[in-house]
Amino acid sequence: MNPASTIDPVPARPGRRARRQAETRARILRAALDLFARQGFFATTVEQITEAADVGKGTFFNYFPSKEHALAGFGEIQVSKVQAALAEARRGAGPVRAVLRRLARVLAEEPGRSPSLVRGLLAANFSSESFLKLMRRNLARGGRLLAKVAAEGQRRGEIRRDIKPAEFVRHFQQTFFGALLLWALYPSSQLQGRLDTTLDLFWSGVAAPPGQGTDSTETLQ
Repeated sequence: MNPASTIDPVPARPGRRARRQAETRARILRAALDLFARQGFFATTVEQITEAADVGKGTFFNYFPSKEHALAGFGEIQVSKVQAALAEARRGAGPVRAVLRRLARVLAEEPGRSPSLVRGLLAANFSSESFLKLMRRNLARGGRLLAKVAAEGQRRGEIRRDIKPAEFVRHFQQTFFGALLLWALYPSSQLQGRLDTTLDLFWSGVAAPPGQGTDSTETLQ
C-alpha cells in the first residue's frame, strides 16, 4: 500500500476524566511496585498500597481486583514498551540491534530495581493457573510485536532470513528472562551490564551475514 494514499487520523486527546483515571491507575501501580521492591510481594498488603498511593481501598478495587492483578497492569506496561520499540524500528532511526538493546534496557527498568522484586513477581505469576494465563497472554502479545521487529530487521538485511520471526522471539525472550532470573538469584553485578553482554552474544547468532542486502518487500503491518 502506498503510504501517501491514506492519512492516519489524529488521535483524539483523552478527556479530563479519562486522564484522571489513567493517572490514578498509574499511581496505584507505581505504589504497588515500590512496595514489592522494598518489602517483597507477599509481605505487601492492599492497605499498604492504598496508603502509599493516597487512595481509598474502594478506589484500588475499582482498578485491580487484588494485588495480584497489579501484575497484569505491569505486564501491560511491558507490552507497551515492545510496541514502542516496533514503532522505533519502523521509523528507521537506527539499526535494529540498537533498538533491541534499548528495549531490553527499558524492559529491565522496573524489575531491575530489586532482585527481591523479580523473585516476588515470578513467584506471584506462578502462584496460580489464572496468573500463569495472564503471564502467557502478555508474553504472546509482546512476542507478536517483537516478531514484527525481527521481520523489519530481516527486511533491512540486519537479521538472518533463515530464522523465522517466531524463533527469533523465543530466543530473545529466553535471553532476556534468563539474564533477569540469574541476576535475581546472584545479584553480584549490575543487571544492565549483564544484559548488554548477553545480548551481544545473542546478536552474534542472529546477525545477517555480510552481503545479505535489503528486501524491497513491505514491512509487516
